[in-house]
Amino acid sequence: LNALFTATSAVTVTGLIVADTAKDFTVFGQIVLLALIQLGGLGYAMLATVLLIAIGQRIGLRDRIMVAEALSSLDLAGLVRFVKTILIITFTLEGVGALILATRFSRDMPMSEALWHGIFHSVSAFNNAGFSTFSQNLIPYREDLLVNLSISALIFLGGIGFIVFRDLLSYYQKERYRIQTHTRLALLVSVGLWVLGAIGFYLLEMNSPATLGARGPIDGAMVAAFHSGAARTAGFNTLDLSLLRPSTLYMLILLMIIGGSPGGTAGGIKTTTFAIVCLSVWAVFRKRMDVEFHHRRMPLHLVLQAMALMFLAIGAVTTLTFFLAYIENKPFLALMFEVASALGTVGFSVGNGGVLSLSANLTEMGKVIILGSMFLGRFGPLLIGLVSLTPPVRMLYRFPQAKVAIG
Repeated sequence: LNALFTATSAVTVTGLIVADTAKDFTVFGQIVLLALIQLGGLGYAMLATVLLIAIGQRIGLRDRIMVAEALSSLDLAGLVRFVKTILIITFTLEGVGALILATRFSRDMPMSEALWHGIFHSVSAFNNAGFSTFSQNLIPYREDLLVNLSISALIFLGGIGFIVFRDLLSYYQKERYRIQTHTRLALLVSVGLWVLGAIGFYLLEMNSPATLGARGPIDGAMVAAFHSGAARTAGFNTLDLSLLRPSTLYMLILLMIIGGSPGGTAGGIKTTTFAIVCLSVWAVFRKRMDVEFHHRRMPLHLVLQAMALMFLAIGAVTTLTFFLAYIENKPFLALMFEVASALGTVGFSVGNGGVLSLSANLTEMGKVIILGSMFLGRFGPLLIGLVSLTPPVRMLYRFPQAKVAIG
C-alpha cells in the first residue's frame, strides 16, 4: 500500500510521502519517482498526443478535444504546435532551474550530487509536486534567497497555465493582439492570492516564537511569501508546518483548495473558478444580471460550472474529512489539512512527528481515503470539464419563473 501511495502521490504531483525520499529510495527509485512526476505534471492526455506526434500518426478530433481539455485550451486551432511549444517551454525552464539550483547546492556537496538534487527539485517545483530529495525538504535553505526565488519562480511558472504562455507569446509576436480575459484573470488572481497569502501568513505568525517571531522582518517575509506560493499547489516547505497556528493552517487550507490556474501543472479548483465565483457575488451586490470582468461578461453556463466545481470541492473536503475523522484518532484540523492537501494535490502536511507526512501514521483505510483524494483532486476537474464540453441544451420551451425566498 505504501508503494501504491507513493506512486499515486507522484503521478498526481501531490507530494504527500509515507517514506523518506532521501533515505528510503535508491537513485533508481528516485529516477522512477521523477519520471512519474513529469508524466503527471504534463498530463496523461498531452502525453498521449506527444506519442502520436512521435510515431507520425494523425491526431483525430476526439484526441484533440481530450488534450485541449487537459490543457484547458480555449480552441483546437494549432493544438499540435501548441503541445510542441509546451514541451520546449517545460524542458527549457526545468533545465535553467536545475542549473541554478545545482550551482547553489554545489557549495554544500560534490557537483555530481548537486546536479542530481538540482534536476530533481527543478522538475518537482515546475510540476508543483513538492517532492524533495532532502529529508527535511527545503528547511535547511529557509534563509537562502537564491533557492527561495528559484523554487518560487518555477512554482509560479508551472502553475500559471500553459495557455497564459501561449497568449503572452502571441501578444509579443503579433501586432494589435488583445490579451485574452482568461490570461488577465489568471495573472491577477494568482499574483493577488500570492501577495495576500504572504501578508496573511506573516501577520498570523509574526509573534509566534516557534515560526517567524524569532526571525527578522526580511527573513520572515521571505518565509511567508514562499509558503503562500507553495500552498497553491507545490507543497515545498521551509518551516515545520506542525508549528503553525491553527488560523494559519486554516488559511493555507483555503489556498490549497483554490490551487493554480487551468492548463498548468497545479491542482485545486483553479484561480479562474474562484474568480468567477467572487465576481458572481460582486454582481449580486451590484444588482447586475451579468457577471462582468474587464468589459467582458461571463457566459451563464461558465458561471454555473464554476459554482458547481466550488460546491463539489467544498463538499469533497467536508465529506472526506468526516470519514477520516471517524476512522482516525487524530486532531480534526490536522486531518482536514491532510485531505485539503490531497484534493488540491499540494503535499503540505503537519507531519507525523518526523520527516514524513501525517498519512504515514494513518491506518490502511485512512491511507486509502487520502489516496483516493489525490486521484479525485487530479482527475476530478478534468472529468467535470469533459462532461461540460458539449454546449448547454436550449429547450424549445421555458417554465414560468418561480418565487422562492432565500436568506
